[in-house]
Amino acid sequence: MNAASLGGPVPELPLVVVADPIDAAAVEALRAGPCRVVDVSAAPEQLAEHLPSAWGIIVRSRTKVTADLIARAPRLELVARAGVGLDSVDLGATRARGIQVVNAPQAATTSVAELTVGLILLLVRGLLPAIASTRAGRWERGIHGHEVAGRTVGFVGYGRIAREVAARLVPFGVRCLAYDPFVASTPDGTELVDLDRLLSSVDLLSIHAALTPENRHLLDASALAKLKPGAYVVNVARGALVDEEALLAALKSGRLAGAALDVYEAEPPTRRELIEDPRVIPTPHLGASTEEAQRRAGADVVVEVLRALHAAANRLVPAGGAKGAR
Repeated sequence: MNAASLGGPVPELPLVVVADPIDAAAVEALRAGPCRVVDVSAAPEQLAEHLPSAWGIIVRSRTKVTADLIARAPRLELVARAGVGLDSVDLGATRARGIQVVNAPQAATTSVAELTVGLILLLVRGLLPAIASTRAGRWERGIHGHEVAGRTVGFVGYGRIAREVAARLVPFGVRCLAYDPFVASTPDGTELVDLDRLLSSVDLLSIHAALTPENRHLLDASALAKLKPGAYVVNVARGALVDEEALLAALKSGRLAGAALDVYEAEPPTRRELIEDPRVIPTPHLGASTEEAQRRAGADVVVEVLRALHAAANRLVPAGGAKGAR
C-alpha cells in the first residue's frame, strides 16, 4: 500500500538536471522515465538554482563536477558523464558523499579511432602544409612526406580506442607495440612492452591513456628524448599527459618530425607557439564530436540514469508494496 492509496501526499519524483547538451532524443527518453527533467544545457547560468533539488546531473565536458558543486547539491545521488573520461568529476568528493558516477565508455570509440588514423595519415604524409600551399596558389610538388607502411606504432594506453586504431592501421602494414600497466595480454597480438622500450622503438607514438594524478606529464622532456629522431606524436586522450613545453622544444630542435593534437593542457589552448608551429596539426578536441558518437553518448548515459532511477525506486518500495508505482 502506498501513500497515494492512503490519501497521503504522492512522493515527488527525483529531479535530473541536464547541464550540458546531449542528443535531443536522449533527453526525450529521459523525460519518459520516473523523474522530473530540467534541461539547462542552453542556459548554463541557470544550473546553480537547480542544484539544491537535483537528484542527478548529466554533464559532458563543459560542466566541471567539483567539490563545491557537489556541496551545493545536498540531494545529489548520481553524476552521469555523457562521454568517456571522468577527469572533470571530483571522484574523491563523489566517493565521500556516496554519489554514484556513470559514463558512456563505448560511445565515442569508433569516432576517436577514426580521427586518430586520419591525423596519422595527415601527419606522416605532410598533407596539411601541402593543402595550405595549394590553397595559397602555389604548386609545390616533389618529394612530400612518408608512407605509413613498414613503421612501428606505439600506443600509450591500450584500451578500446587504441585497439580499434591498431585494427585500422595493421592493414597499412604497420607493427604495433603498446605500454599499459593495467593490461596483462592483448586479444590482437599487439606486443606489450615497458615505457622505455616503447619510446625507443616506435616511429609514431599514439596516446590513449586516461589522465590520473600519477601520469600527468607522463610524456615529459626525458620521455620525449627517448623517442627516435624523426618520430611523430599523436595525442587524442588528455592534454596534460604531455608536457607541452617539452613537446614544443622537441619539435623546434628537429628531434620530432611532427605532432597531431586534439587535446591540450588548457582548453582552448593558450600556447599559441605550439599550435601555430607548421609541424603541428591542431584540432579543437573533437574526437567524440561526430553525430553518431553524440547520439550514442546521450542514449547510453540515459540508459544508465534510468537504471539508477529504477534501482532507487525499488529501494523505496517496501516488500509487498504496490506494483507499478512510479
